[in-house]
Amino acid sequence: MPENISGYARLERDAARAASAVSNASDVLVVAHIDADGIAAAAIASRTLERLGKKHEVRFEKKLDDESIDAVNRSAASLVWLVDLGSGYLSMITRQNVLVTDHHVPDPKWMSGQTSLFDFSGLIHVSPHSCGMDGSGEISGAGVTYAVSKAIDAKNADLAYLAVIGATGDVQDQSGSGLIGYNRRILRDAAGNGDIEAVDDLRLFGRETRPLTQFLQYCNDPFLPGLTSDGAECARFFACLHIDLKRDGTWRSWTDLSDNERDAVKISLIELLGASRLSAERLMGEVYTLPKFGKGSELRDAKEFATLLNSCGRYDDADIGMRICLGDGDAVNDAKKNRSEHRKQLSIALNYIKQSNLIRRRDHVQYFHARGEIRDTIVGIAAGMLLGSDGVKNDIPIIAFANSDDGVKVSARADKGLIAKGLDLSAAVKSAAEQVGGFGGGHNIAAGATIPAGREYDFLHIIESIIAAQLT
Repeated sequence: MPENISGYARLERDAARAASAVSNASDVLVVAHIDADGIAAAAIASRTLERLGKKHEVRFEKKLDDESIDAVNRSAASLVWLVDLGSGYLSMITRQNVLVTDHHVPDPKWMSGQTSLFDFSGLIHVSPHSCGMDGSGEISGAGVTYAVSKAIDAKNADLAYLAVIGATGDVQDQSGSGLIGYNRRILRDAAGNGDIEAVDDLRLFGRETRPLTQFLQYCNDPFLPGLTSDGAECARFFACLHIDLKRDGTWRSWTDLSDNERDAVKISLIELLGASRLSAERLMGEVYTLPKFGKGSELRDAKEFATLLNSCGRYDDADIGMRICLGDGDAVNDAKKNRSEHRKQLSIALNYIKQSNLIRRRDHVQYFHARGEIRDTIVGIAAGMLLGSDGVKNDIPIIAFANSDDGVKVSARADKGLIAKGLDLSAAVKSAAEQVGGFGGGHNIAAGATIPAGREYDFLHIIESIIAAQLT
């Protein structure tokens, strides 16, 4: 897509104004989301503040609710800096000196009431949506936070690779088979520092760490007919190509293969997918390697790095993820336990959903309710993984419910092809949630909410009506 030069200039101008607020603060409270993008954003903010010599504290939040917003409003810090969250709740923030660097859809109540984008005695909001940019694909929360960091000091360009990891964790690299929009400017910074190498390759997860059979077996985006979910067939696939699964007694990964071996696999997989252009685009594209980490490291591939961060956040250890981003090698060993548990819980969740036949289809949405069987922090990931898999259509959104401490967690996911047809899950989820006494928001392709228990079917009825209108 062509670069939105005027939008980029406005974002950087806004970031420069926000940089002044950070530089003038005496102490800062950073509040961040728990996913990979939020953790990467928190690390960027923390390192930036450390270099400025600013006293600061970092807190992680699963979501902004009444309690967490009240804590923001009552904070005694000179400045509260919200990263990768906050945009959807701007009208609820009442304290002075708040900076929000986020990429989610802004609170329409605040948007309609504001008279000026910047008021340094009040709330400062740096957002791609204020600059004619798409926050779902062109820049992540870590990217917006990086823009402010770089505006504070150009030397902070060495943090660009963290913004790339944040964007990858938010699957923004799947828009056009690689990073697009302002993310490419950030990618150029990271590549220029030697921190990221971008090459065209298979885009499947586990290039560095998964044994070859699992590399294909666990791929569901795109779904590989005859291979996905079938380890024995994956082994036969490599055998037919005369590719050894082991060498010197060690399981080989994708990056262990020679160029000729990788080319043979790519050709065979493209033939397997046939005429599906969309599947081929999802199979091949730009991948991002961090060369400073050793071959086979879970930090060497951006997707795997982001997944490690996600596993920390989903299991209440976001602090460990930030330590990894800040270069603490010991934190990786701690995070591996979370990654193992994350994989285990996702596998259990997917098997539970399929074996229990939980998926129900309506005219314009499909849904499942996991009750208390799946953690509310991973139900959205499970829903996204199910889209397009066997028995789950990708022509309509999927809505997932799971019990949470303060009601019912709602996660909505959709195939990116529906966005071009007018789908906006952020608007749909936010509106439906508010109509049943809850709150929510997010992106056009992925959104979430919390609603009162017992209102799930009311929510479904409302959101289906909204989505039907969007797609008509």
